[in-house]
Order: sequence, then structure tokens, then C-alpha cells
Amino acid sequence: MNYEMMVYILMNISKIEGMLLLIPTIVSLIYGEHDVAKKIGLLAVFFILVGYIFTMKKPRKIDIFAKDGILIVGIAWIIFSIIGSLPFYITGSIPSFIDAFFETVSGFTTTGSTILVDIESLSKGILFWRSFTHWIGGMGVLVFVMAIIPLAGSKSVHIMKAEVPGPTMDKLVPKTKQTAKILYFIYVALTLFEIIFLMLGKMPLFDSIVHAFSTAGTGGFSIKSDSIGHYDSAYIDGVITIFMILFGINFNLFYLAILNKFSRIVRSEELRVYLIIILTAIVLITIDLRNVYDTIPEAIRYASFQVATIITTTGFMTTDFNLWPHFSRSILLILMLVGACAGSTGGGLKVSRVLIMLKHIKLELKRVIHPRAVSNIKMDGKIISDDVIRSVSAYLLIYSLLLVLSFLIVSINEFDFETTITSIMTCINNVGPGFGDLIGPTGNFSTFSDLSKIVLSLDMLLGRLEIFPILLLFSPRIYKRRF
Repeated sequence: MNYEMMVYILMNISKIEGMLLLIPTIVSLIYGEHDVAKKIGLLAVFFILVGYIFTMKKPRKIDIFAKDGILIVGIAWIIFSIIGSLPFYITGSIPSFIDAFFETVSGFTTTGSTILVDIESLSKGILFWRSFTHWIGGMGVLVFVMAIIPLAGSKSVHIMKAEVPGPTMDKLVPKTKQTAKILYFIYVALTLFEIIFLMLGKMPLFDSIVHAFSTAGTGGFSIKSDSIGHYDSAYIDGVITIFMILFGINFNLFYLAILNKFSRIVRSEELRVYLIIILTAIVLITIDLRNVYDTIPEAIRYASFQVATIITTTGFMTTDFNLWPHFSRSILLILMLVGACAGSTGGGLKVSRVLIMLKHIKLELKRVIHPRAVSNIKMDGKIISDDVIRSVSAYLLIYSLLLVLSFLIVSINEFDFETTITSIMTCINNVGPGFGDLIGPTGNFSTFSDLSKIVLSLDMLLGRLEIFPILLLFSPRIYKRRF
């Protein structure tokens, strides 16, 4: 373990977060919120200075290894969340630190679950920071830092592998920092396009920016208690629906589009299945809702938005789907589990991981019938290695065990079964709303106990970092210093 380099990287991260806190400080000043600006500004200066002091001298040994990268990612996300919760806490926007931590973890992990009851009462600076956490966490905290400053040279790939969601991680170009820059160029461009389109729908500039941040990170924080439904605009619903689906696509495919390699995009099996799932779900729910809404176009509008917001794990709301028929709600529950594509800002199990497991099941059934047959699992024409298959199997097993363990702890609240199980599912899959009146589209997590909020915060981190970087923090063996 290269502890010196780990501290250097973590202090760089603290410094960058201090710089990021200057942005809501400026927003607060623009809107005349001087007290809020002063408090957030002092926080920003403090963490910039601390980070600068600890990063003035780079360690002699800069090499980091795979377990260093895993440890850095796990600790970095916890530190980032603690620092990020301080603006909520010191301004009095969220008086309880545990509540502030829950809200911040929900922001950075792009979950969108909230403990807030009266969102509109918050200052503009705090509302901006709340949605900005989605945008920062969407592509990855450390990917964001790597796009700005060099961390560990060529060894930064170990950090990126531990943070980028999905069963595998592909570098777009040989250098990791260059890959991070390309990803963020695409990310920024799509965010700007959404802001423009939302403004064309007469959404105010501030509203357009924060909702674009939340869409880009597939997070779902809104500045309105009734979310996107507040605007009651079919145009705005349509724009956000399209961009949610786009941000749920593997960003490598956008890079291929820039290079005009559309044949490779068409061959993407995960993309095809992702789009087929969305279209099928919309059709089935629209049919089921034909008697709920006055017209078919209206049913399509609400079905499309909710399908997009759930499968991409964004969590925006235009209607209370708790009032929908059980069949439609069951489809949404399945979409909550499946999630978006690997390499996107979306959460869930990921379409590619589900595909690999289904193909693995098919292969095992084939081997039962033909024991001597030699077969492989392929995606996009490439053979999936046994290491990836084992990793996916282990992930699903640990995922199931975590669901059971979390359920046992959260059940202490003595809420109904639907509320308890979907609260865990929505947090570990980074979706946002659950099912039932308490945590549904119109509810929140304010009534949960502090213990449950800590468990659910941990679930959000486990889900966003695909379990292993957080789980390994509890393994004593990973801290042994070996070179």
C-alpha cells in the first residue's frame, strides 16, 4: 500500500471540492443571500487551504496498485460526502448532520432520495449545491478530479476501474486522464444542450440549470416539491425524458458517434436491449393506463416519463405512480432493478450485467443437455472472460445478501413491507422514490430513524460504487502495507 500517495490524492480531492463550493457561494451572492454565501465561502477557503498544504509536495513513490485504487475510491466518496454535507448543516438548511449526510450521499450517488419536506424554503445557493452534487457524482467524483489534475499517472486506471459503473471498464484512449477529459467533454455538451432546450420551453434559467444537472447525473433532485410535474408542460416532460434516456447510455457510444463509427454503435447489444426494454415498458404501461387518463397521448406522455426516470434511476416525478394499477407499478419495480447501461450515469444492476447473467443461465442449461459441448458467452461479438462472469455472479450474490441484511435493520422502523423493501431497493439501485405513500413520488425519508438513514446512506454508496470499493473498506487485509 502506498499510503503517502493515497493521502496526496485524497487531499487533492478535498482541495477540488473546496473550489467547487465557491460556485454555490457565487450563486448565493448573485441572489443576495450574503449569510449563506459567507458560511459556504469560509468552508470553501478552509478546504482549499488544507488541501493545498498537504499537496505542496508530491510523494517520491507515485505508483499505486489495484487495491490502492479501490481503497482511494471508497474513502474519497465518504470524505466527499462529509464535506459536501457541511453547507446544508452550517447554514441550518438541514439541522441534523445525519440528515445532511443522507441528503448529500443521495446527491453524489445520484440517488435522489430526500429527507426534505419543504424544498422551496431553501436558499438558491443551497438548492444549486444540492443539484450540483448530482452533476459532480454522475460521472464519478474521481473521474471529475482526474479530468482536471494528474493524480497517479498511468496508474490512475486503477482508480477509474473502481469508480466507473459496469462489469468492465474500457479506456477510450491510452491515457486515463485523456479518457476522463473526453468523458467530461461529452457530459458538459449534453448538459448544455439540455439547458438550452429547457429554456426554449420557457423554464427559467436557474430552474433549467439545476434540472439539467439532476438529469445529467440521473439523480432527480428538483427545486420543486412536486418535481417536474410543477411545470405541467408536455414539452418539458418530453425534453427531460429524451435526455434521461441519453444519459442512461454508455458514454463510450457517444465518443464512437463523434468518430463517425456508427456501425459499432449499431452492434452494441446492450444499447439495443436497453432501448427495447424502454419501448416495451412504455407500450405495456400505456395500454394499462388507457382508462386512467383521458386520452392515449396523455397516457403515453406519463408512461414514457416514468419509464425513463425509473430505468435510468433518475427519480423525477410528473405524476404519482402509486395511484397506477398494480401491473404498471410491477413493471416500474422491474425497471428499478435492471437500471441503465454500464458506463452511463445511471444506476441499477446495469443492462449488460443482466444480459451476461441471462446468457450464463442459458449456457448452463445447454451444458446440462450437452455436457461435452464447448460454448462461450459473447457480447457484441466478443467472448466474455470467465473472470467477468465470476465477478458478475459474485456481485449479484453480495447484492442479494445486502438487500436481506439492510431489510432486517430497516424493518426496525416497523413500516409496512412495501415501504421497507422498496426503500432499500431504491437506495441501493440509486433510483430515488420508492413505493407507498411514505417514500413514493410525493413522499420522503424524513420519518426514518437515524440508524435507518445511515444504513440507507451506506446502501447508496454501495450501489453507486458497485459494492466492492465500500465493502473492502471493512476488510483488515486491504490495509496491510505490501509493495
